[in-house]
Amino acid sequence: MSDAAKWYVVHTYSGYENKVASSIKQAVENRRLHDLIADVTIPVEKVTEVKDGKSREIERKLFPGYVLVKMVLTDESWYLVRNTRGCTGFVGPNSNKPLPLSDEEVAKMGVEKREVEINYAVGDSVRVIATALYGSIGVVDSIEPDKNKVTVILPMMGRETPVEFELNQVETLDE
Repeated sequence: MSDAAKWYVVHTYSGYENKVASSIKQAVENRRLHDLIADVTIPVEKVTEVKDGKSREIERKLFPGYVLVKMVLTDESWYLVRNTRGCTGFVGPNSNKPLPLSDEEVAKMGVEKREVEINYAVGDSVRVIATALYGSIGVVDSIEPDKNKVTVILPMMGRETPVEFELNQVETLDE
């Protein structure tokens, strides 16, 4: 896969996100275009829904009506995606020459998993470097690298409170 592959946003009819994504994946398989289209995804988040007194975990689309495609932009790849049933076009000022997402946008959306170097362990004192709790100091309670989560015990209102952060939202204290 070439380094030229970038993430593009494709607009779809409402409710057609899964159909468009599977159609693009199927077309890539059929036409053997793995070198042009590397990935097709629909960003989702897991949410606990309470209905009739019962809670269950569901996946909710972060961007309804949109599909993200990582591809090398050529006439062939553009044509394949643009002419997929349910697709209304690329997002950008000119749908004939779509603009890719920037690296910062991709990181903020959480589309690609990035390796985060963890330089702290359970029991270490850390400082929060993001969120509304910026500057708070606490102790690492647990680390889940596969989920990109760290639980830190922070003193809040006179109590020890466990708070969950992403791995890159805390740093070790310089001693």
